Amino acid sequence: MSDAQLLAHLAAERAHVLRAVEGLTETHLSTPLVPSGWTVTRLLNHLAYDDEMFWISAVLGGNAAAIEARHDGWHSTPMTGADAVSIYQEQITSSDRVLAEVDLDAPPRWWPPAAEFGYPPMADGREVVFRVLAETSVHAGHLDIVRELIDGHQNLVVN
Repeated sequence: MSDAQLLAHLAAERAHVLRAVEGLTETHLSTPLVPSGWTVTRLLNHLAYDDEMFWISAVLGGNAAAIEARHDGWHSTPMTGADAVSIYQEQITSSDRVLAEVDLDAPPRWWPPAAEFGYPPMADGREVVFRVLAETSVHAGHLDIVRELIDGHQNLVVN
């Protein structure tokens, strides 16, 4: 798969996430609908902070501000759903700037300390992008299920 195809798939999954939450009310965005108790707002925070900011801006891009600001997105300060959507969109824009500049054949520019993240560094930027693509795709599916529970909307049903 070429870099352009990889980034196109990532863009498509990000758009899928945003479509899944489009038009939801604040109540829908902030009410837990699954046994584990996560909300759409918290899931968006996870995607914004743990995927876009951590993996792309911090790890891949080596951005000092992103490295300093890293935290568990699932436990971000409570905010409105609209704020979470906006922050996710801002982090996508920031990530896209990083992706436009980095060489995906090169190793990540930063890796968290072993005491904080006990996994070996990824070999190159492409591995990092695949990680974000996988996370985004999985969570887009979670959002599809939640959206169907809320209003019956189904993203794609193949019979």
